[in-house]
Amino acid sequence: MLACRRNPAKIGGMARKSTPRPPGLPPLDPNETASGRARARKVAPGTTYLTGQVLIAMPSMGDERFAKSVIFLCAHTSEGAMGIVVNSPLASPSFADLLKQLNVDPVPPARSIRLCRGGPVENARGFVLHTSDWTGDGSLRVDESLALTASLDILKAIATGGGPQQGLLALGYAGWGPGQLDQEIQQNAWLSAPADLDLLFDTKHDTKWRRALAKLRVDPLLLSDVAGHA
Repeated sequence: MLACRRNPAKIGGMARKSTPRPPGLPPLDPNETASGRARARKVAPGTTYLTGQVLIAMPSMGDERFAKSVIFLCAHTSEGAMGIVVNSPLASPSFADLLKQLNVDPVPPARSIRLCRGGPVENARGFVLHTSDWTGDGSLRVDESLALTASLDILKAIATGGGPQQGLLALGYAGWGPGQLDQEIQQNAWLSAPADLDLLFDTKHDTKWRRALAKLRVDPLLLSDVAGHA
């Protein structure tokens, strides 16, 4: 997996009016939903595009940064994949501190969202994963209910009491090159499962991994014998 050093106190990379697309992923057709692509296209025999689902790390995961991680896949195509880790909360900076750094008013904000470590790639950049009841010019529509935004507009909306009903602010993301995630799944590094809003946005981080597995009716004690799902 791609990696870089993270500076949790810096998020100056949040873009103005730009679509949060990691290098290597093609532009998305705004008239085609990601869930539709996921159903229609194949990566390899037995493997489906998993945009809009969660990845669940297997106990055999060799990268300690992703041990027991739950990752929401924002994009998965033949050109690669991009996701946000949703069960690695950050104690600092606070949302208010972040707004101060970015000169976004008001501080203190009318409402806040939680911050998390989204992954080891571009970890000085912020991405807001959120419900699609709010979208802006810099929003990437993942599916019918979720979107990803990397512009300051969403922070301004939240700070003033508006914005999406639910969301989280991730520093960095998890990224894979062409075919890399598909290979890892075939090597039994990940399981995949449907996403739901509670799993993505609630604060019960210690139980997210087990709850994600429960969607598949998988006993964690038996995972060494379970093959990867696609």
